[in-house]
Amino acid sequence: MPTRILPAVGDTDAVRSVTTLLSQLPDAEPVAPVVDSTQLIDTLARLAAESVDELPEVVIVHERIGPVPALELIREVALRFPAVGVILVTSDASPGLFQAAMDYGARGLVALPLSYEELASRVQAVAQWSVGVRRHLGAGGDVFTGVGGTVVTVSGAKGGAGTTLTAIQLALAAQASGRSTALVDMDLQTGDIASYLDVQFRRSVVDLAAITDISPRVLADAVFRHDSGLALLLAPAEGERGEDVTDRAARQIVSALRSRYEVVVIDCGAQLGGAGAAAVEMADRALLITTPDVVAVRGAKRALRMWDRLQIRKAEETTVVVNRHSRATEIQPPLIQKITGTAVAATVVPANFKELQSVVDAGRIHELENKSSVKQALWGLAGELGLVKAVDGGHKGGRGPVSFRRRRES
Repeated sequence: MPTRILPAVGDTDAVRSVTTLLSQLPDAEPVAPVVDSTQLIDTLARLAAESVDELPEVVIVHERIGPVPALELIREVALRFPAVGVILVTSDASPGLFQAAMDYGARGLVALPLSYEELASRVQAVAQWSVGVRRHLGAGGDVFTGVGGTVVTVSGAKGGAGTTLTAIQLALAAQASGRSTALVDMDLQTGDIASYLDVQFRRSVVDLAAITDISPRVLADAVFRHDSGLALLLAPAEGERGEDVTDRAARQIVSALRSRYEVVVIDCGAQLGGAGAAAVEMADRALLITTPDVVAVRGAKRALRMWDRLQIRKAEETTVVVNRHSRATEIQPPLIQKITGTAVAATVVPANFKELQSVVDAGRIHELENKSSVKQALWGLAGELGLVKAVDGGHKGGRGPVSFRRRRES
């Protein structure tokens, strides 16, 4: 059986060198190369969604891949797609880097400049390992496809746009529909999820920042199990400690959560730091919350341009959600879509703070009444995003406590 090999190489000259050598390997079936880390993860996730057998046996990661650093990318591939063997191609073949690559989950290392003999030897060994892993998984009857849970980030065009309320209600909707859900406060200096849900818990996301291998037990110790069923990973009580959560730590934390929960909702706030940027980059869906006013829409446009400059996320890969919508405002969703160049959610959230004030002040936002137009809109948004399980046919149109019908003002 031919060995499928997927090269992840960003450098044009390196692509040519790698693909030429791979095409000469016996029984090799090189796949079209991917040029950055995002494309690699997206490609593997799409293949894994079909079947673990569709995944390539070997992935070759070049040292200059980006925007995620090579070692961090190897860790994510190893965590999400454990049946795929990864080889690092690098000009530094020192024992220190070799050990680091193994610690991050690589199955082999090949030094630059590439030699046919070394590459062929490593590819053959890693392919045999991958085939053995798949055979073992298949025999056990529990094949892990590596796709993991759905990660959704919620960011604000400006402060006070409604990111925390949106994140909480999306998570509550997913949990209420029967999906295991984690809600993460990545607004590290000013996060308010604990206040909105009246939670006091001494552990936070910072407790996971220095841990290189986040086991299920370690993760369970860091999260708070809320009465609603949500698993909460909170921001630190001391905002200055948020600096301990680096982009590298954030990637490990998000990967660990993705492997344990069906839905992971992350409140990134309105200020972009390294941790929030890493979360947005890794997300399956990135939401940007704006209100229908000039200042907020300009803020959304500014944020999108920054994400693009930093190679975090493209505008067309982002969904804008309009909060506090009213028919009386001059700025309507079609105009926002034109200005930002993004998709705009079909579900808009009405301007009705009176419904929210009592539960916000009491820290009981999870007890917002089902008849609330704001709650119905946000739970409808969860349905639009695919975060909730489909309602059984016999309950369509019902007015029970869980309803995902979309509402928008017209």
